[in-house]
Amino acid sequence: MNIRLTLVTGISALLLLTASGCAVTRGQETVGAFVDDTVITTQIKARFAEDKTVAATSIGVETLNGTVMLSGFAKSLKEKETAEAIARKVNGVKAVKNEIAVRP
Repeated sequence: MNIRLTLVTGISALLLLTASGCAVTRGQETVGAFVDDTVITTQIKARFAEDKTVAATSIGVETLNGTVMLSGFAKSLKEKETAEAIARKVNGVKAVKNEIAVRP
């Protein structure tokens, strides 16, 4: 009886750990929405890296349900506006919240 209880407890714990790994996080309704947001974030960061006028390492990008949040620091208003314009051009972006602070 003791072995059976230990086995059931172990399997239950393993099942709970495995099932929680599949949970959708950050308020997305589906796993697909999470994947879409990850793709959007990755594409924006890649375009920042390609653009010489945007300091990709100084600007953070987060995406939730197609809404992009830009944060961090820019050296000029032009850089801040360029970062927002790049983000808006990425497929799947519904809105952009630009919280980048300009710091010369």
